Amino acid sequence: MLRLAALLLRGALTVLLIYPWSSDQRRMALKQRWSADILEALCVRLEADLAALPPASLVVANHISWLDIFAINAAFPAAFVAKAEVRQWPLIGWLAAVNDTIFLRRGSRGHARLINREIGEKLATGKEVVIFPEGTTTDGTHVLHFHGALLQPALEAGRPVVPLALGYYSPTGERSLAPRYDGDISLATSLANLLACRQLVARLTACPALAPDQAHRKEMAQAARAAIMVRLGIAEHVSPP
Repeated sequence: MLRLAALLLRGALTVLLIYPWSSDQRRMALKQRWSADILEALCVRLEADLAALPPASLVVANHISWLDIFAINAAFPAAFVAKAEVRQWPLIGWLAAVNDTIFLRRGSRGHARLINREIGEKLATGKEVVIFPEGTTTDGTHVLHFHGALLQPALEAGRPVVPLALGYYSPTGERSLAPRYDGDISLATSLANLLACRQLVARLTACPALAPDQAHRKEMAQAARAAIMVRLGIAEHVSPP
């Protein structure tokens, strides 16, 4: 906990004292190093296979925990789309805002159009943009329906859409539920569960990119979901008749 507190303080000081004089490339490198240090403080080992990730891709990932952000940024620094409520979190919301996070107000079509324009602008600068199209977190044992609205900027810009399979495992390879941040689990409980683990593996795998002209965005979203489920070894749940 002391290491985490020190890292949050370091992050704030970096943003205040170094970011104003740094190039965008330097900021991305600092964010990547800081995220890797967060993982190290939590005894999380990162395993990332990003061979299938082209530059300036729209990355579509399943969502398990707040830890996902640090795992992805430690693998490749990116811009994220997050719910607007995150902006109100003390310190974390501010750090997210100055690190290329795009905040989405749910239920507003007009705001969604503005968000899509921001995503398009990020992609145009050569940055990867990460979205979590489930719209919420799970415990990692299943993948919810993917919403396709935020895929539109990639289709319009002709940028690849890359499914990213994300999972957490014990050192012996079993899926771990420790990082989960779903349902009634609080941030404090999720953090306590993580700290109780002696070691954890965060595994990220980029699936082959989906061509932007492949299908309608809804169909592409479901194709991305299917690719992630196959990579994670998760079967589609079918309710009995």
